[in-house]
Amino acid sequence: MKSRIVGILLLVAMIAGAVWYKFSRGQTGSIAVGPVRTIQGVVGGEKTSFLEDSLVRQILAERYGIAIQYTKAGSIEMARGPVQGMDFIWPSSQTALEVFRERNAAAILRSEVVFNSPLVLYSWDSVAAAMEKQGILRGKDGVWFVKDFQKLADMVVSGRKWKEIGVAGLFGKVNIVTTDPALSNSGYMFAGLVANVLNGDVLSDSEVDTVVPRVRRLFRSLGYMERSSSDLFQQYMNTGIGAKPLVAGYESQMLEFAVLNTQAWAGLRKRVRIFYPEPTVWSAHPLVALTPVGKELVTAMLDPEIQKLAWERHGFRSGVAGIVNDPASIPVDGLPSQIQQVVPMPSARTMDRILAAISAP
Repeated sequence: MKSRIVGILLLVAMIAGAVWYKFSRGQTGSIAVGPVRTIQGVVGGEKTSFLEDSLVRQILAERYGIAIQYTKAGSIEMARGPVQGMDFIWPSSQTALEVFRERNAAAILRSEVVFNSPLVLYSWDSVAAAMEKQGILRGKDGVWFVKDFQKLADMVVSGRKWKEIGVAGLFGKVNIVTTDPALSNSGYMFAGLVANVLNGDVLSDSEVDTVVPRVRRLFRSLGYMERSSSDLFQQYMNTGIGAKPLVAGYESQMLEFAVLNTQAWAGLRKRVRIFYPEPTVWSAHPLVALTPVGKELVTAMLDPEIQKLAWERHGFRSGVAGIVNDPASIPVDGLPSQIQQVVPMPSARTMDRILAAISAP
């Protein structure tokens, strides 16, 4: 009888322990850490949906005791702007980090690349068909690659018209719409990629004068440029092929749109196209901690569950070694499992000279 009572008491204790364990952990399986601290930062616009994700916010609150308030700014803009009162900044390239480091090296407590996304071109089915005939694109396993970026850049610089390359329904000259490179990282990286392509290799400081005139002509053909990658992508999706036939942006933007806007994506997926330049440049997303709690945010963003959400719901390829990003988990056709042809960006000094030439009256 006594042993039976002891057994019952042990069973009750086990059940009570299991209940306590369940309720002391959040839905994500994390141990509650006490009061949630609100931290302040500046982020690139392409990461705002990720930061508003309820699952991401839940993990940050329950597992790390962190809530994020942020303002949105272009990566180059934030790298050159004031950071008083900020716990972190989160630009979209290593080059932007180097620009920031030149002025604020002592303020950086920690920096880690937590996400990556290649620079791609967004377009439409009829443009893809015409460019394939022109020998600019090649398709492999459903993925579209820009095999002759030099030819495409030369078309823009020389002022070729869309109808001349077989897209009769489009008005005006061939161009590649991008963001303002003086403010936004996608435009900044596109300027660096174009400079490399026109040079035939990574552009050095000594070679700038030979390439810059053509880069300048390409950007001068664009007219007004958006300040934010997210704003430009929204314009691309909303205004369609007539207004935005060919746009430079991040791979993650299309992937995130497809996951979070299933109804709209169902009507668009057969028409939109992603082109992967050969070579392209990586948009690394370094999270830069400026305070101790900012350092805790860096640790949080390396959490495997947050990394999984970043890929499967927002299209960011992982910055953590060993984490696999499976294209089959994203409802977008034509995604390569790996980005193989990548070229480094020109140095920050060289990019400063390119931007000065683009911005000159």
